[in-house]
Amino acid sequence: MTIKLAYMKLALAAFALGVFAAGAAVSVEPERGPEQVIRDASDLTMAAIEDRRDELKGDRDALFQLIDEVLLPRWDRQYTGQLVMGRYWRDASPEQREAFITGLYRKLLDSYGDGVLQYDADQLRIIGTRGNPEDGRVMVDSEVRLEDGTPVPISYRLRVHEGSWKVYDVVVEGISYVTNYRNQYASEFRSKGLERVIGELQDTGS
Repeated sequence: MTIKLAYMKLALAAFALGVFAAGAAVSVEPERGPEQVIRDASDLTMAAIEDRRDELKGDRDALFQLIDEVLLPRWDRQYTGQLVMGRYWRDASPEQREAFITGLYRKLLDSYGDGVLQYDADQLRIIGTRGNPEDGRVMVDSEVRLEDGTPVPISYRLRVHEGSWKVYDVVVEGISYVTNYRNQYASEFRSKGLERVIGELQDTGS
């Protein structure tokens, strides 16, 4: 199943907001729970882009650099990549794993990164948290309203990694980012092999 383009853009924007807060807020105030971490995300991210929207619309390199600064240090990339690769993770060399993780990230960024610029802070509403934070894994449920007022449910899966809450999956209208791409790439790994799939990802992101 493929996530609709508009919702995927929204998901990546929401993902950026979530991981920004996960890295920034938790490191400063470790006692803050994951729900509050996500709640803080809008203000933190809007501060980074609000006065630069017009500039960033016309400068994708600058936009991607900003997202890199926000996303990469705070997203549990390796765990996400491991989940997306599924059983093929075991067969991949460390170099192939890192190449896949980086290639997938760049592909998503190129396709959906401008979704961050379509997001306003007042569109987000936190609904609640599922799971026990003391277990180190939770899901924070939220709702984002589109410009026409349509509510879109978006949930963040977070886990504690190296002392901080980090996002590793986003679920949009019941569709998991990780599951969606694991299914897609499982088929490609079977038909093409690891090396070819990774090479195509690298070509896409170059």
